[in-house]
Formats: sequence, structure tokens, C-alpha cells
Amino acid sequence: MLMHTPLNTRHREAGAKLVDFSGWEMPIHYGSQIEEHHAVRHDAGMFDVSHMLPVDIRGDAARAFLRKLVANNVDKLQTTGRALYTCMLHEGGGIIDDLIVYFFNESWFRLVVNAGCADKDLAWIESQRDRHAAGLEIQPRRDLAMIAAQGPNAASRLWAAMPGLQELAAPLKPFNAAVVGDMLVARTGYTGEDGFEIMLPAKAAPFFWQALLEAGVRPCGLGARDTLRLEAGMNLYGQDMDESDTPFDCGLGWTVDLSGDRDFIGRDSLLRLPRGQTLVGLKLLDRGVLRAHQPVHTEQGEGQITSGTFSPTLGFSIALARVPAGARPGDTVEVDIRDRRLKALVVKYPFVRNGKALI
Repeated sequence: MLMHTPLNTRHREAGAKLVDFSGWEMPIHYGSQIEEHHAVRHDAGMFDVSHMLPVDIRGDAARAFLRKLVANNVDKLQTTGRALYTCMLHEGGGIIDDLIVYFFNESWFRLVVNAGCADKDLAWIESQRDRHAAGLEIQPRRDLAMIAAQGPNAASRLWAAMPGLQELAAPLKPFNAAVVGDMLVARTGYTGEDGFEIMLPAKAAPFFWQALLEAGVRPCGLGARDTLRLEAGMNLYGQDMDESDTPFDCGLGWTVDLSGDRDFIGRDSLLRLPRGQTLVGLKLLDRGVLRAHQPVHTEQGEGQITSGTFSPTLGFSIALARVPAGARPGDTVEVDIRDRRLKALVVKYPFVRNGKALI
């Protein structure tokens, strides 16, 4: 039986097309994925992301534990509300999940993990706690809902919906958050646009959703979220990466802090393993659509597309592809599409940020 977020009734009332996503019944669109995509790029849209799992880490050893658990260094988090993007690795250096860590105080951090990985992540975190920080409290927060308001007008519409938030949340810089009672307002997102991700008590989510709706924020489904994140050059766990991939395979080397002598899980393997692959962007030069798993032929050898789609913002097909190291922006490659080899250009990603084409 599929799980439901606290906003499931709202999605049904709005006529959303609902699908199974990692065991959750989630909206794929509310009538037009393309219109929802453009709403986020040019105005403001909102997403129900309550299927994701916040996990609170509480106790005196919280920072020391997270220094061991994740590949980025939580010592970068020194001010209340600061957030850090990182990967959690197994001993072989493969990615168990990518996640965000929030710092509130020395005995309270919060992780936000992906829906499809939530159960295995929680089991892994608890097993590592038992090995390295017995007594630390690991608290999954299924009592919270999450709503993402994204787009160039997201802030002004959020203030219209909840005027009391403006004073605390307006000054926030990207990857910072403010705690307002039982609510967390973070200037983060998965679209390449300005915006906020709001965690709040599940029982309050339908009222908050309605307030945003009345303020002119358009409901958007997972379809638009996927095209937006791909244009923004953001990885999707289970598609662009999994436990068989290291962060260096996925263009996420910047999330690994190898400085100093911090002994995080997977460090030794990352130092030992060769870095033979790299993640690049592709722009299709011929007519067609780039899709995941299509083979890519380069001068250095063969690779594969991990995510591909038609870009609503750019008007042509784009992709993220894992290819042999040595492929460079400006190179022309070939992609197998329906028994044909079509030409594509290697480009830097992101493709689009803050409404502007970057290629």
C-alpha cells in the first residue's frame, strides 16, 4: 500500500495525476508539466517534498559523529542554521545517499535524506552510531511535512502568504535556515532558482499549502521538478548515482573534504581508487531526445547518459553523462538513439540557473 503525505488530499482536490514514487503516492503534474516548469523559472511554484525524511541527530557527540559519517566536513558549520550538502559513503567509497546537514547547536544537527533511501539510510546511521557514538539520539521526523517554494517570485509570494516569516527569513543567504517555533525555513532548493524549503508540523501543512496557493504560488509535480533539476545540473540519487559510484564519478568531488586527517567512512577507498570517469553535460545537435542509459561514444572510449530530457527552457535536448576522463567541453560525441548515432556537444553544466541559459 502506498504511503501518503499530509498533502495527499490537496493533490487529489487539485486533480493531480498521482504516481508511485519510492512507495509514496505523489503528484507527477497537475495538468501541464511544461507550464509548471515555466512557472518556477519565471514566477513561483511549490512542491510537496514531504516524502523526504528529516532525521535529527542529538547529543554531545553529534558533531564528532557527523565528522565520521559524511564525506564533507561538518566543521564548516559554525553558525546556527547553516547547511551543508554532502554524501554519505560506505567503506568502499560508494554513495549510500546524498543529503543536506543543518546545524542548530553543538548537540543538535538535522539531516534530510532522500525518500527512496530513507529506510536504508536510517539503518546505516543507527549502525554507525552504535559503533562510534553510543548514546547519541537518532530521531526520524515523520511528524514533519516539507514544502518547497521555488522561483524568482517565491520570496515575495511567501511573505504574502505568511507575513510573519519575512523578518526572519528574508535576510537568509543560500544554504542557511531560520527556526521559527516548530517551523524551519531554509533558503535551499532543487530547481536552480531562488526559493525556500519549509519544514513544519504535518498537521499544519494543508493550511500552509492553501496560503501559498492563495498568494499565487502554482502547485508543481515531480515531472517539473525533474526537468528543473536537470537543467540546474543536479544529480538524482538512483539515476545519476548509487552505491556503486563514488562522488568523483558523479561530478560531486567538491562535496568531499580530504583536507587534514579526518577519518570519515570511505576516505581510504577514495584515496586508493582510480578516477577514470567524469560527469559532463551534453547538448544534442541533431533532432531527437537524450534519455538515461543511452550509450555515448567519445574519443576516449564509451560512456553512458545518466539523465536526459528535452529542456523546456532551452528548447533542445540536454543530458548528464558519465564518460571517460579526458572528455572536454567543446568535444563532439555520438549518442546511440533508436539505432542511430546522433551528434552531441560536450558542455559545462549547469545548463540553466536563475532563469538564464548558461550554454
